[in-house]
Amino acid sequence: MAANESPSGAPDFEVEVFQNQYLPMGGREVHAVATVTAKGEVSGGAARGGLAAEVILVDTSGSMDFPGTKLSSAKHATKAAIDALREGTLFAVVSGTGMASMVYPAEERLVVLDAHTRREAKRAVDRLRARGGTAIGQWLLAAKRLLAPYPEAIRHAILLTDGKDESETAADLAAAIEQCQGVFTCDCRGVGTDWVVAELRQVASGLLGSLDIVAEPANLVADFTAMIENAMGKAVADVALRLRTPGSARVKFVKQVRPSIEELTHRRHDAGPNIGDYPTGSWGAESRDYHVCLEVEPGDIDDPVRVGLVSLVSRAADGSETELTRIGVFAEWTDNEELSTKISKEVAFYTGRAELAQAIQEGLEARRDGHESAATAKLGRALDLAKESGDEHTAKLIKNVVDEDPVTGTIKLRRKVSDEDEMTLDTASVKTSRLRTS
Repeated sequence: MAANESPSGAPDFEVEVFQNQYLPMGGREVHAVATVTAKGEVSGGAARGGLAAEVILVDTSGSMDFPGTKLSSAKHATKAAIDALREGTLFAVVSGTGMASMVYPAEERLVVLDAHTRREAKRAVDRLRARGGTAIGQWLLAAKRLLAPYPEAIRHAILLTDGKDESETAADLAAAIEQCQGVFTCDCRGVGTDWVVAELRQVASGLLGSLDIVAEPANLVADFTAMIENAMGKAVADVALRLRTPGSARVKFVKQVRPSIEELTHRRHDAGPNIGDYPTGSWGAESRDYHVCLEVEPGDIDDPVRVGLVSLVSRAADGSETELTRIGVFAEWTDNEELSTKISKEVAFYTGRAELAQAIQEGLEARRDGHESAATAKLGRALDLAKESGDEHTAKLIKNVVDEDPVTGTIKLRRKVSDEDEMTLDTASVKTSRLRTS
């Protein structure tokens, strides 16, 4: 298939690069933001009758009975998710405790969704009972065993928990995530306020999914339905951001910066000499932004050179590849200070968003550890960054954990902060929206 064509039935991919290519004499860092957009009518894949495979991982540990509304809401949400699945989807429901147990079907396998299996799965969900501990890594490995036999499908899992990963070690969880990478993507939800944001963020980030808090169990139905509808809208299963560089250039970092901030640098897979692939998961009709930083050898004055080539590559189950689109990243050295000091507004915006997320997370960690002065400084900086970027929503969330003097602007930590407010700020810290140009 010719370059820049999408696989049959998939959306059309476009990539646009935002950067200031002018560097001061001797400058070595090139920053660029690549906006990748998949658009058009999706006529194949999971969205329009292609093969989709879904595993729903439901926490049924003993804590789900306290209060009892958590388990009952989880049952309603799981049944709503089953209802949202498209006919013909391969699916299974797994109960998560200190181990992973099949809810439906009874054997460890996927079944095809039809009227009969939908009805039987919902009946099986009604029989769920809360007991035992929590071993999230075991749940993930069960999903891997279920989904691995279907590399041609768009493979996705939902994971719901209400507690800490207490029945296994941190190393067990990390190893499980690593084994599942490249097999399926996973959206994670924490219900209530007794789970650990860092643990679920590790899962969601490692498996290229989303993370959110559902503080009120009654909201699970809408959230599960939305996650399934999003999964059913995917049309291309395995897409990589490919970065080609000349021999003298080095990739300093690659990050997804919208709709959430995800570090991808360490996920690089070498695809050839000076060619690196960074996983982006499955795609439907959507748009995402990536921040790329290259270290290059200084060139001659007023001599533009291409220092990188960004493309999107789709991989089929048989290992074949299709290049969806490509665009260059350039550098030009100049002694014109006005040109070389101008910063691309897109690069500046996402650099600020990354700093904001880091300040929030470090501030909350310092607060939990009792380091009041460090927490105050970090969260104060986060509030300043939110205001500077016009992010009123994040500023409001920060003000749930700090007080700001309206006259002096002095920040101090609130003595009483609800777990919900703290966890909502933590999960929201990495979420981003498109730069407003007006």
